[in-house]
Amino acid sequence: MWDDGNGNGDGDGDAGGGESLLTVVLALVANLLVAVAKTVAAVVTGAASMLAEAAHSWADTGNEVLLLIAHRRGERPPDAAHPLGHGREVYVWSLFAAIGLFGVGAGVSVTHGIQELLDPEPAESFVVAYVVLAVAFVLEGASFTQAWRQSRADARRQRVGLFTQVLRTSDPTVRAVFFEDAAALVGIVIAAAGIAAHEVTGSPVPDAVGSILVGLLLGVVAIVLIQRNLRFIVGEAVDPALRDAALRWLLAMPEVARVTSLRIEFVGARRVFLVGAVDLSGNLAEDDASHVLARIEGRVRASPGVVGAVLSLSEPEEPALLPAGA
Repeated sequence: MWDDGNGNGDGDGDAGGGESLLTVVLALVANLLVAVAKTVAAVVTGAASMLAEAAHSWADTGNEVLLLIAHRRGERPPDAAHPLGHGREVYVWSLFAAIGLFGVGAGVSVTHGIQELLDPEPAESFVVAYVVLAVAFVLEGASFTQAWRQSRADARRQRVGLFTQVLRTSDPTVRAVFFEDAAALVGIVIAAAGIAAHEVTGSPVPDAVGSILVGLLLGVVAIVLIQRNLRFIVGEAVDPALRDAALRWLLAMPEVARVTSLRIEFVGARRVFLVGAVDLSGNLAEDDASHVLARIEGRVRASPGVVGAVLSLSEPEEPALLPAGA
């Protein structure tokens, strides 16, 4: 997309689509292996925290499947019925994944923890739990490293903090994997602490509390993901740096004297739609002006990541937009 030469452009460039797919696939493989191992360990040990972690991993596995569907459907090209493409579907399917994380992961973990407090069951074979949690930490760490690496590269291009980039990126699949894997790593630590306290004290209370804490952690992550996806579904404007870069790019065209209106909205992962009004250079006849305006629109649409653009002529009394610092 646009770049103003200072690193302020689109940190979610088109090349990120393939890497996002890799991020989701790695997360799916890791979560599936971890989910199976945790389920076996939960059956063998009877530990509440381990069951919560198993529910967490199965929820994450289901979420990755939904994220793969989101990626596939969101990448479909425009057609007659969808002139701007199907990019917003990625937010719908990602929203389903976040709701699933809240209902399955958080709901099962908290419910089982409360049940364990009210009606505790004995746990055994703690070594099995520790081994499985250690393996899970390695696998989840490998998946998180991929999401972290991709997000860090985008953050550097945008010159913002890593956490800021993860929250504001237009690619919900990367955000989901990043937060889910981060929560998984923290959850493993909580589960290990709860199981260890259970083993040392002989009381199931720490284990049950660990299950509840894992559930609450998943609930917070799910709510963050739900809110972000809802904002993109409704329609979220690009950040000011990208809008300013687009404004500078338009003003650099010799045919453009002024820009009086500019609205740029995300319509998918790394996909935007632009609407604006420009004042053309010179005193052109109506026919000539329409041809020049059409050529400018064509250049805008040819920019990577721009799925559509509508430009009109400015009214003489409309004030001109100025780039930041101008």
